[in-house]
Amino acid sequence: MNEKREYQSVRAGADLLFPSSVVQASIERLARAVEADLGDRDPLVLCVMVGGFRFTSDLVGHLDFPLEVDYLQVSRYRDGLRGGQLDWLRHPAISLRGRDVLVVDDVLDEGITLDAVLVHCRELGASAVSSALLVDKMLPDKRLEADYVALEAPDRYLFGEGMDYKGYGRNLRGVWALAEG
Repeated sequence: MNEKREYQSVRAGADLLFPSSVVQASIERLARAVEADLGDRDPLVLCVMVGGFRFTSDLVGHLDFPLEVDYLQVSRYRDGLRGGQLDWLRHPAISLRGRDVLVVDDVLDEGITLDAVLVHCRELGASAVSSALLVDKMLPDKRLEADYVALEAPDRYLFGEGMDYKGYGRNLRGVWALAEG
């Protein structure tokens, strides 16, 4: 079965965990917390591509204070279902030196990627680094916790709202999970 057909089959059997209305309300709530903490700091919002693009766009759309946006790209999945070695595909173009940086990503599971990104930001001279995640998977063995979390989900493979299933599904509104079993 080719990947497009496989995705269509997976999508047909997937469970909608969070409809778009719940996702958007959670992002608005999270934005208020970010604004209260960072609104006077001229932060750099750093999107972790590709999964974080939708969440970053939605989040910054609710922030009404001066900020800059840049991105980096690092991957452990490369359109697969299991994480592997980190591949750094793009580093930020804007200097992080002396900046408050808010790293924005799609999902926190084990925390390997996020931990590496936060360390990298500090190595590049950021004066403060915090993280915002669309979804925090409720796993007991995480390396770290995010500073801001929109949604909490069980440990299932998720897609939609920027997250993908083998490259497909990033465009879906709402957070979907592979069918159990």
